[in-house]
Amino acid sequence: MTILEARPGSRIDDASVDDPAIDEPRRTSIPAQGDGSSGGVRRDLRSIPLDDSFNALGAAAAGLALATLLFGWLTPMTGFVGWLIISFLAFLGIYAVLSSLRADRLTVSDRIMTALFYSAGTILLSALVFVLAFTVVRGLPALLNPNFFVETMKLAGPLDPLSIGGISHAIVGSLIQISIALIITIPLGITTAVFLNEVGGPFARFVRTISDAMTALPSIVAGLFIYAAIVTLVTHQRSGFAAALAISVMMLPIIIRASDVVLRLVPNNLREASYALGTTRWRTVWNVVLPTSRSGLVTAVILGTARGIGETSPVLLTSGVTAEMNINPFEGPMISLPLQVFDFVKSPEPSMIARGFGAAAVLVLLVLLLFLIARVIGGRGPGQLSDRQRRAAAAGSQRDLQRIEQRGIERIRPENHPTHPTDPTPSKEEARS
Repeated sequence: MTILEARPGSRIDDASVDDPAIDEPRRTSIPAQGDGSSGGVRRDLRSIPLDDSFNALGAAAAGLALATLLFGWLTPMTGFVGWLIISFLAFLGIYAVLSSLRADRLTVSDRIMTALFYSAGTILLSALVFVLAFTVVRGLPALLNPNFFVETMKLAGPLDPLSIGGISHAIVGSLIQISIALIITIPLGITTAVFLNEVGGPFARFVRTISDAMTALPSIVAGLFIYAAIVTLVTHQRSGFAAALAISVMMLPIIIRASDVVLRLVPNNLREASYALGTTRWRTVWNVVLPTSRSGLVTAVILGTARGIGETSPVLLTSGVTAEMNINPFEGPMISLPLQVFDFVKSPEPSMIARGFGAAAVLVLLVLLLFLIARVIGGRGPGQLSDRQRRAAAAGSQRDLQRIEQRGIERIRPENHPTHPTDPTPSKEEARS
């Protein structure tokens, strides 16, 4: 029995001394996910439990049945909208009662709020689908004619059938006007947002206040401003360029405000790291801030484009109405799709109304196309590569690896380290190499 140095009365035997586990340091182990050793069952916050799904379906069926009884048998209430409201309220009440049978008050509140959120999303999506479907259905007779996309209204009148005339001049006019507006507003809006965030000062606060106030500017006021300042004093005629300027007035505050919010989300640590490397302010903005917020800036441009491409009032005062093709924005009137829709639907003829709804459907599809193009250009975040760029980077890495291995093989070959012919024994330096 070996006695070690310890407090009086304490002894350690040989078995404890010879045990190698005592000398080894204790290490913590991280339990694997899902093995049940972490102390509890992991909650699934994404999927809906089966009993909750049955409660929701049962409450929906009971709500519809109760509203049908109230509107058809028990009360004199009528109307489809009222029936929907009563059905929804009955669904919420019955769903709360069913959930409270097997859950506490906090869980019931959570499920009711989840049902409200899902209902809000469903209502919003239903409204959007209804608007699109109604527009396409009403304009389907015009959309089925190929001439509607390639002809103008130069030779077509209100009483002519849909097989004559089209909106090609309005499509070209909208594209020209929105292109000029984007050329003006994108650099000016993003530069202003960069000034508000990176420079600051009293003047920046004044500019932010003015841009925020201009977001609520009525479109007719913008049209009157351009008409008084450009059409009356400069060009002396309505033109596509004047309409583009009016659209720019409506788009600019939207782009400035949205870009300002996006640039505020860029972490200051990135700017500080760039300044620590010795770069200037404009290089930090160009190489760090703007690439980091590229996706958000594209969203800001999309919001401004959606606001400008659908404006009718400023275009009505500045562009003029024409039935012919005009590709010169500085000479003569140039009609756009919103103004063409307004000109069509004010006619009492069914064929003209169908053309108006068809032009509205084309306008919606054009906005969707511009949105998809913008998402392709700026949809990837900073540092994210496309499939082609990823393949090119992998191929470059493979070539670098082969080149490094080839250099290593050439360095260790015997012919690259010759010895002296009269001294077969290599020197220490040669042996070391």
